[in-house]
Amino acid sequence: MRFNRTLLSITLVVVALVVQVSVLARLQLPGAVPDLLLLVVVALALVYGHTSGAIIGFGAGLLADLAPPADHAAGRYALVLCLIGYLAGLAKPDSGQLRTALGPMVVVVGAAVTTTLLYAGVGALVGDTAARHVGLTNLVVTAAIYDLLLAPFTVPLIMALARRAENDPLAEKSSGGSDVASGWLAAGTGLKIGKQRGGLRLKTARSRAARAGRIKGVKRL
Repeated sequence: MRFNRTLLSITLVVVALVVQVSVLARLQLPGAVPDLLLLVVVALALVYGHTSGAIIGFGAGLLADLAPPADHAAGRYALVLCLIGYLAGLAKPDSGQLRTALGPMVVVVGAAVTTTLLYAGVGALVGDTAARHVGLTNLVVTAAIYDLLLAPFTVPLIMALARRAENDPLAEKSSGGSDVASGWLAAGTGLKIGKQRGGLRLKTARSRAARAGRIKGVKRL
C-alpha cells in the first residue's frame, strides 16, 4: 500500500510538472500561472493526511525548483509546498470521505492565496522583488481564479485515484473471502453451511442407492 502511494504520488507530480512547464506556462495568461502542481499536492494531502501531504509537497516543490527554467533559489518552492501540503492535510475528514465539493474548493482557494503570499514573502527575504513589480494583489487574485477553474477537472480525479491506490485487494480477499463465499451459498439455498453439507451427503447417498437399484435391475433382466 505504501508502495502504491509513493508510485502514484511520483507519477502525478512528474506529469503535473511537465504539463505546467510545457503547456500552462506558455499560455501567457495575465497575472499568475495556473498551478497544477499545487492542485496535485492539495488533492493528495486531502486523502493521505498532513504528514504525507508535507512530504509530497516538499518533493514536488524541490522538483519544481530544480526543473528548468528555474529562476529562483532552490528550496524556495519546496518550503512553500511543504507547508501547503501540511495545512491541506489537516483538512482531511476523520472518515476519509468528503461530504460536499465545497470543502475541497475552499481548500484550493486558500492554498492558492497562501502559496502566492508565502512565495512572495520568502522571495522578499532573499532579495527577490519580482512580485512587487508585477503586483502582489494581481498575482493573488489571478492565482485563486485560475486554480479554482482548474480544480474541478483535476482534484476529484486525483483524489479518486489516490483512494483507489489505498485499497489492498489481498487484504480484502483474506478478510472477506470466506464470508462472501458462505453468504453466497446461504443465499442460494436459505440453509446454513452445515445443513447444506448434510443435504449434499443425503443427495449423494440417494443417488448411489438409485444407481445400485438400476444396476441390480439390469442384472435381474
